[in-house]
Amino acid sequence: MSSHGVSKGNQVLPLMTEFIINKCPVGLIIFNNEMDIMELNRKASLFLGRHELPSEIRAITERIFDAIKSERRSEVFPGEIYITKKLDGSTSDWIFRLYIQEKPNPLVYLLIFEETVSNKLNISGIRQQFGLTRRESDILRRVIDGSRNAEIAVELEISEQTVKDHLSNIYLKTGAENRMALLRTLVYAPNNNFGLSS
Repeated sequence: MSSHGVSKGNQVLPLMTEFIINKCPVGLIIFNNEMDIMELNRKASLFLGRHELPSEIRAITERIFDAIKSERRSEVFPGEIYITKKLDGSTSDWIFRLYIQEKPNPLVYLLIFEETVSNKLNISGIRQQFGLTRRESDILRRVIDGSRNAEIAVELEISEQTVKDHLSNIYLKTGAENRMALLRTLVYAPNNNFGLSS
């Protein structure tokens, strides 16, 4: 163990890799200098199943590799690279952050963040007020963000019927009859004390 409590052994790397690949809430795509996707995690795979990468990502990534090849990366891309986009079929803004690795092999790491409505709400406050379980809160967050039952099931690795069961419990606890009533109660109601309308 180091003085910071971090294990110096190799047992941490497989756990960290497992987390990044399967559990990380941020999408990760790694491009090589041929513009091939070398790796992507589960969240990025789910993203690509619903959306296409904005054309700017490919164009900027190509320019990054050209700048590395001509040894001008620092000159051409001196700062951070962020792109924020609203994508067709999504209620969220998406943030794309590119990180550059020049050596030993040039790679571009693309992180994909979703700026969701639920991130702007006090989900803990909602959970406490209505007596929701943690799993119900997980499902509620995704419903607020516009996910369908099938998408929630895939993301949380549970059956679609389990999602429906949890959603029925959420409706009972909040007094909502359906998704629209739930959104009106939690997101759009005046003085809801949960974040958006308060």
